[in-house]
Amino acid sequence: MSPNRYNLRIISSMHNSMFLTVNRQTTSLLVVLACLGVSGCGSLPDARNKVSPYKIDVVQGNVVTREQLAVIKPGMPRMVVRDVLGTPLLSSVFHGQRWDYVFSLQRQGELAQSRRVTVFFAGEVVERIEADELPSESEFVATLKSPVKAGPIPPLEASPESLKKFEPATKSTAPVPLPPAAPRNYPPLEPAGN
Repeated sequence: MSPNRYNLRIISSMHNSMFLTVNRQTTSLLVVLACLGVSGCGSLPDARNKVSPYKIDVVQGNVVTREQLAVIKPGMPRMVVRDVLGTPLLSSVFHGQRWDYVFSLQRQGELAQSRRVTVFFAGEVVERIEADELPSESEFVATLKSPVKAGPIPPLEASPESLKKFEPATKSTAPVPLPPAAPRNYPPLEPAGN
């Protein structure tokens, strides 16, 4: 082996060992910094309350209100019930004489609301109705409204000064040249003589 090759091997092995030492030190430093950063978040008393993901309102099922239920009376045909309350959420083959209307509403930071209306039929007409306490239409709509943030109301009309910014530019009296006309004769779609 030539002396130059031997020196290159020694230098490259020293470089590799120095790189591994630096790499281990850097990795150790990064791990310590990450642990300190994560432990710092737990020391904030309200960190979990201030930062949370947005959770949408989840509305599922058929909304049945007091007004709708007041329309349904024993002796009404099935199709009238379907027209007033809508298609039932649960309609079982094994319980063909029963329609279940289930509704649930989940909002962030509140308990889930659940309501159920069951309509029992004798043949093709309503026999009886079982229902939870139902809201009126106005009460239900009020529960869906999200809180409005109070703030200044923006002006709904533009002032004359702000409208001057959008005035059209004065037109020049020179005529605008027209684009060239499209060709009137088109080549045939198929060759002639076939």
